[in-house]
Amino acid sequence: MRPSTKNLPADERKAVTVQAVIDLAAEQNPNDITTSAIAKYMGLTQGALFRHFISKEAIWQTVMEWVADCLMTRVDHAAETAPSPLAALEAIFMTHIDFVSRHPGVPRMLLAELQRAGMTPAKKMVQTLLKSYEERLCSIIEQGKLCGELEPAVATASAATLFIGTIQGLVIRSLLTENPKKTQSDAAGVFAVYQRGVRSKQ
Repeated sequence: MRPSTKNLPADERKAVTVQAVIDLAAEQNPNDITTSAIAKYMGLTQGALFRHFISKEAIWQTVMEWVADCLMTRVDHAAETAPSPLAALEAIFMTHIDFVSRHPGVPRMLLAELQRAGMTPAKKMVQTLLKSYEERLCSIIEQGKLCGELEPAVATASAATLFIGTIQGLVIRSLLTENPKKTQSDAAGVFAVYQRGVRSKQ
């Protein structure tokens, strides 16, 4: 059931708007989502929506900011609570898969944003997210190499790129098959293949 959006404080209204956009993106092409559709989904007028956002672009930027903050918070927690670098990589992998499975509209929006021509605030946010994610992975991979858990000869940047690309491949398949549950069930096996490529042979 959709929450009531009337008489909410500004921060809560923005949070509900973000969720509405992600819900809509799970059902249709994100590029086709209009401010009218968002307002209708929330039970508001466009005027009420624009009291909190100056434009559709501002809504998209807020959504991307939420995605970046929420995903990286979960990634950080997964890494910090893992007992070793390799365990941290696995925890991050599973956390990311769980996140996109719970919010199928998110990968649709990310892919749609990256395909847009020119640089937009939302697209810049996505690029910043990817850069931060890669830097986090590189740090963990380097720690794994130093402690002997990961193969010293592994190219750190390439291993980080492959990590993200592997997740993206699973996500794209889930979008094509519309079966996010299979993505979750296959994630452990897919990570096991990745792990064999980076784990120390000693």
